[in-house]
Amino acid sequence: MTLRDTLTGYFLAGTRAASAPQALAGRLPARPARGRTLVLGCGKAAAAMAEVAAAELPGAVSGCVVTRYGHGARGGTGAIRVIEASHPVPDAASLAAGATIRALAHSAQPGDRVVFLISGGGSALLCDPIPGLDLATKARITRHLVQSGAAIEEINCVRRHLSQVKGGRLAAAAAAAADDMHSFLISDVTGDDPAAIASGPTVACPFEPERALAILAGSGWEVGAELAAAVRAWPGTSAPVHPLEVIATGRTALDAIEQAARADGWQVQRPGDALTGDAAETGRAHAAQALALAGQPGRHLLLTGGELTVRVRAADGRGGPNLEYLTALMAALPAGAPVAALACDSDGIDGSEDNAGGWFDAASRAAPEACAAALAANRSYDLFERLGGLIKTGPTRTNVNDIRMIAVIGT
Repeated sequence: MTLRDTLTGYFLAGTRAASAPQALAGRLPARPARGRTLVLGCGKAAAAMAEVAAAELPGAVSGCVVTRYGHGARGGTGAIRVIEASHPVPDAASLAAGATIRALAHSAQPGDRVVFLISGGGSALLCDPIPGLDLATKARITRHLVQSGAAIEEINCVRRHLSQVKGGRLAAAAAAAADDMHSFLISDVTGDDPAAIASGPTVACPFEPERALAILAGSGWEVGAELAAAVRAWPGTSAPVHPLEVIATGRTALDAIEQAARADGWQVQRPGDALTGDAAETGRAHAAQALALAGQPGRHLLLTGGELTVRVRAADGRGGPNLEYLTALMAALPAGAPVAALACDSDGIDGSEDNAGGWFDAASRAAPEACAAALAANRSYDLFERLGGLIKTGPTRTNVNDIRMIAVIGT
């Protein structure tokens, strides 16, 4: 088995550990509901979670979840409808899902059970704009924020204030069933704050319209009077207090990878489970850490997680934060350094292309000049395609941040 195969296998072991069949099975309510059971959900893991719910929840189960295109059901979901929609920019299917799921929440009655299945990606997939905001404007704002390099926490703050279902409003719509309401979450945010996962559709969040507008203006978006008035007019809400469980996080995946790597004889270091910041800058910093280990005996694995960002400079750029990270890391290593690396998004999609991420070793590196050109034009995908370093796994149907591994073969 090659080193590439080994690291790819570790990555897939991590995503399996954080998948719905592993994380959700056995956690759902086992006793029958007094009324019907309604399953509502959103995110890249939503279809996989719905499969578990359909198999394990007792009694009559129905509902609707929305997931990303290509991340849909592979098994049975019974009467739980699965809608596929666009990510990271919402489309008409996202809008239809938002209206459908909010209407189902409003239909909940006393005695019903409502089970919310929430995972990363739900912020874009579950789209239900506030009055005065249309889908086209919401899509343009989302695209602008994603390309601006804004932190995900800031993006989600804006999203909460532009939505009728985020910030606890979805759970508030189903408040009639508050006595038998449950939320299960798979986290893709650093810190694993339930209010930040998918912008918290079932968790009450602070209502901060001025902060949301300031973030939007600070990103370079021209906030008009009409949008500002709509944001300020839409009230905050108080989501019903109910059992809420974060069932898988980035740490879940990293723990599984570390266990597998140590069993294979690697000396594992984890300098950061929840890193944020610029992808290229982080790659350069990690090059220095890797070189510090190159003179030490044994096989070393630097294992990190979190969610890095990219400032998009070129409208026709191709490549997500994992490839940007690897490109900068590769450029910062001297020729012949005994270093290989793999970085992939746990959902199987790095940015908006068809790859989970990429890989390189000492024999498959580009020259620093080529790396610099790729970073300047946001064309890291093209660089790794030429190198044969793209990792393509297909959708994993979970989402717990990025997973990065640097293998260093010491003296």
